[in-house]
Amino acid sequence: MSKFLTLALTLPLALQAAPREAAPQGAPAKPAAKVANPGAEVARRTLVEVLDAVNAGWFGAPYQGVTAVKMQGSLGISLSGAAVNAKVDQLSQGVAKGNSKGGNVSLKVNSTYFANGDYRTELGGDFGDLLSQRRGDRGFLYSKQNNIYTTRIDPAEANPPKTYLAWFRSTLNDIKAVYVDSPMFTPSVAGEEQSGGRTLQRLVFNAPTKAWDPKKREQNMAETLGFWKRGRLEVAVDKTTKLPYRLEFRNDEQGVQTRMDFSYDAKGHIQAISIANQSRGMEGPGFLRLTYGGDGLMTNLSGELTSGPKKVSFDLALSWSKDLQASALAAMPPAGATKVGREDLETRLLVGLAGQIMDLQRNGLNLRSVTLAGK
Repeated sequence: MSKFLTLALTLPLALQAAPREAAPQGAPAKPAAKVANPGAEVARRTLVEVLDAVNAGWFGAPYQGVTAVKMQGSLGISLSGAAVNAKVDQLSQGVAKGNSKGGNVSLKVNSTYFANGDYRTELGGDFGDLLSQRRGDRGFLYSKQNNIYTTRIDPAEANPPKTYLAWFRSTLNDIKAVYVDSPMFTPSVAGEEQSGGRTLQRLVFNAPTKAWDPKKREQNMAETLGFWKRGRLEVAVDKTTKLPYRLEFRNDEQGVQTRMDFSYDAKGHIQAISIANQSRGMEGPGFLRLTYGGDGLMTNLSGELTSGPKKVSFDLALSWSKDLQASALAAMPPAGATKVGREDLETRLLVGLAGQIMDLQRNGLNLRSVTLAGK
């Protein structure tokens, strides 16, 4: 909420020209200072308007007073035997022949998240069974397979939002901080085009990256999750509604290159995202679909990315609440579990995760492992 208030207070000032000194009486007025790059300012200002339109159309008023969401569903990665055998043939230059039936990783998700950061999440599947919970600054992470837990968890955010109306706005402000406020990206306007009876304005934000390194097999978690903080982003925006209709992004260093086309209902709700993915190891089409209840709240989020015989998919049912209390998170780790340090638990989990990722790498899915080094 504090980030939202800061933006609301400072944005009007940031978009105004700096005041000029008064000219001495009788002297000719000084000419107004020229804007160094007017296209950059237009791009920044328009992206702010886009984020406001997304906030109102995708999220907005239906989430006022909503404090919690329950998510239940699944995540899956599958590789056909043909893909595995083709990878074996490629790596051995035809000397060895694979005889694999394929590989699959599946995960069941049952989670409750509060807008203020309190949560309880149960994960079960091929990566093991985990229970994670936080309420305020206290919580735990429990591994069923190892029968161990740690109470050293990430602290709660200072002054967190209390509702999802504020949470979504805060998330969009994080995007603004990277693409608009930070000097990292160079913004510009790339022209206009006509599409479906609309005039689309193309905005570009560019922060060059290093080239892809095919020998790099590990990176830290910050690099993995922060891929969107560098690269080239182009957004095609409806000049009237300011809603985005196309997004193209690439980060060469991370091997990410994708295009997304957005479709909306009459109320401005995002209904579907069509994905044309050229990211390394996952070239192919994909989609994201959303459904809504009569109250305007999202009820289901599903998606899929395919690349030949490879597929990553997820399907989550969403249930929102204004009344659920944090006391629902009062459970403790199972009796008899052994308490360990966070580094010990993370290392055991990551060793198992690394083994699964190595299997997927060997079977043809181009993933970079997460390093075992602590934070």
